[in-house]
Amino acid sequence: MCDISNIIFGAISLTAEDTEGQRVIEVGSYDENGSLRPLVEHFKPSEYIGTDLKGGPNVDLVCRGEDLLSVFAAEDFGVVISTEVIEHVKDWRKFVSVLKHICKPEGIILLTTRSFGYPYHAAPSDYWRFELDDIANIFSDCHVLRLEPDSRSPGVFAKLKKPVDFVEKDLSDYELFSTIACRRIRDIREEDYRFFFFKKSTRAFSTRIVFVVAKPFMTTLRFFVDI
Repeated sequence: MCDISNIIFGAISLTAEDTEGQRVIEVGSYDENGSLRPLVEHFKPSEYIGTDLKGGPNVDLVCRGEDLLSVFAAEDFGVVISTEVIEHVKDWRKFVSVLKHICKPEGIILLTTRSFGYPYHAAPSDYWRFELDDIANIFSDCHVLRLEPDSRSPGVFAKLKKPVDFVEKDLSDYELFSTIACRRIRDIREEDYRFFFFKKSTRAFSTRIVFVVAKPFMTTLRFFVDI
């Protein structure tokens, strides 16, 4: 997934030095609104592999991001790209761990995601919101080369470099803001889901009731306006 802001950030952040001759993987590569692939391929990587949950434009391999280490070896890629995906992954810790481990030492990780204030957008689900401090903390075991907010809507853009002496940070107790629980939590519980979907169904029912009640008045108003 990608949009114009992601493409601009990629164009500003990625260089020929980062990508030329490197194996590149894009995790969550299905092309709906645009893709970084033409830009990256212009820099002549040795290979570009796009992965996603479903087949389609720009997808070379159908595979969950959390499962990529069952397909590829550790330290297999010089550039790892993931735009607008991590907020949709329930087990974000495993997803982050995989991104770090498939990246080779001194390789680049380019990541974008959504922050608090961005509306719920299931694709197929939507679990988390990340702030600048979250990305800085989660990737404190890497070198942060660029870290900035999305200027168009609530979100975070990051360019990171995996160090030669990489030691993975323990994130098991790290809490994130959840769109399901509406607060910062470590993991989403079953009761969080029940309450979330109860609120959604109640809101939808209330909207329907308002429409049904208001419809006769709207019809009458339209009649007088037409007169």
